[in-house]
Amino acid sequence: MSEIYRHNNYPGNMKAEINPESYDTVVDLFNEKVKSWGDKPAFTCMGKTITYSELDVLSGQFAAYLQNSTNLEPGDRIALQLPNILQFPVAIWGAMRAGLVVVNTNPLYTDRELEHQMNDSGAKAIVVYAAMAAQVQRLQSKTPIETVIVTEIADLHPPIKRAIVNTVVKRVKKMVPAYDASKTVSFRDALSEGRKFSYRPVKIGHEDPIILQYTGGTTGVAKGAMLTNRNLIANMLQSYEFFQISLVDGQETFITPLPLYHIYAFTVHGMVLMYTGNHSILIPNPRDIPAFVKELAANKFTGFVGLNTLFVALCNSEDFKKLDLSSLKFTISGGMALTHAAADLWEQTTGCPIFEGYGMTESSPVISFNPPGFQQIGSIGIPAPSTEIKIVGDDGTAQPVGERGELCVRGPQVMKGYWNRPADTEKTIDKDGFLLTGDIAVLQEDGYMRIVDRKKDMIVVSGFNVYPNEIEDVLASHPDVVECAAIGVPSEKSGEAIKVFVVARNNVTEESLIAHCRENLTGYKVPKLFEFREELPKTNVGKVLRRELRPSS
Repeated sequence: MSEIYRHNNYPGNMKAEINPESYDTVVDLFNEKVKSWGDKPAFTCMGKTITYSELDVLSGQFAAYLQNSTNLEPGDRIALQLPNILQFPVAIWGAMRAGLVVVNTNPLYTDRELEHQMNDSGAKAIVVYAAMAAQVQRLQSKTPIETVIVTEIADLHPPIKRAIVNTVVKRVKKMVPAYDASKTVSFRDALSEGRKFSYRPVKIGHEDPIILQYTGGTTGVAKGAMLTNRNLIANMLQSYEFFQISLVDGQETFITPLPLYHIYAFTVHGMVLMYTGNHSILIPNPRDIPAFVKELAANKFTGFVGLNTLFVALCNSEDFKKLDLSSLKFTISGGMALTHAAADLWEQTTGCPIFEGYGMTESSPVISFNPPGFQQIGSIGIPAPSTEIKIVGDDGTAQPVGERGELCVRGPQVMKGYWNRPADTEKTIDKDGFLLTGDIAVLQEDGYMRIVDRKKDMIVVSGFNVYPNEIEDVLASHPDVVECAAIGVPSEKSGEAIKVFVVARNNVTEESLIAHCRENLTGYKVPKLFEFREELPKTNVGKVLRRELRPSS
């Protein structure tokens, strides 16, 4: 193959190229679409819906508050630490309309993680869910944060429901640790204050960062990927080319269980579905499967965005199996490798296939996707329009079709760089503008790609490379395995031995798992060690953390 591959044989009416200059900024896009879609539902949470027109008004009020009642200037950073509630889209669009750079923050962060992110980003303000307000105040003196805006879960609901829900959460369920409200601003008061002023449009640059999206820090300290207006517009248009094969503008309803503060969910729900005038049902706590299923039962939905562990958890719910899922036509998977077993189980249960994609925080995030109707399970699909790839071996040379190598990506969705970390940027984006993903991939003759594994996760057994995803895929197909993770552990005999952690049902035995592996794997790939657990450690979006399973060095 040539050194650089660009896919041109796209199915249906997909375009091979997109124009990232279609809009100057994401705010220009927002302003156009909220007017186009008007009274169509934009977001629903706990039975309350806001339309695109209402999102326009509310975010304008919040922007006006930020411009007139704080000392924030365009380019300053503001953190959002919110679950999937209606205040999230209002806050993020209000902040961006005010010309601020949004720092998306995980509500489950520890003190150490939050303090690092606030100091690294230099955030001067934060919009925080009430349950985390005490933590923010505890750390405030150690960070640049000056303004703390606090919201309770039902703040945008009608008065009676708002009072009941917020009181139950605070007084009955005791989910809100005490904090000093006199030193904070309530979100509702901020909106009320904003109504006194007129929002002033702010001119920002096409190449200016609009979001600082922090990596999970799995390879060291968490770093802020600078995602520009151009990056987000480009990736929205790239994703749209895939989605439009199956979706109809203004007629779709998507379930939103993955956190909007994660770039995967924001690009789908905050960008693509806004662009197409479609509707997102926000799920504040998808880990509560019974409540989640109850919410699903109350809505007729056509789309679902999730990942492997969530698909399996739902399909193991008897109540989920009883739902009428006849309207579901579009299920997206990303964030972690989709196993054949999970894909088959989901399709058997729902009647809807899963379309798997691949991306990184540093690429806004979509790099490739399986086009609806043309999907290959086990593949990450074909490169997004206007995206170039190369597969590079350990010696730095391009690999031929069918050979493993590091996947490197170049396109308008690739980040500007890491915030205040030029050395890290140089290690991640080469001199030709290619993002080094750290993932080992294979390019097929038809242009579809497969991720074999991450470089650092590879296990070497007696000189042979073993890729954990392959082991996990085989084990996950065993009927009594709920989920699993494979790692390498030191071995005097073979250098490394394969150990798997298994969450199982029906008292499955180690012997039966070994027999199953031997039927499907070459001898050196069969795990030598097994450990059964009640659950596996995961990130906030449900991705299994292999690093936490490895023995301490």
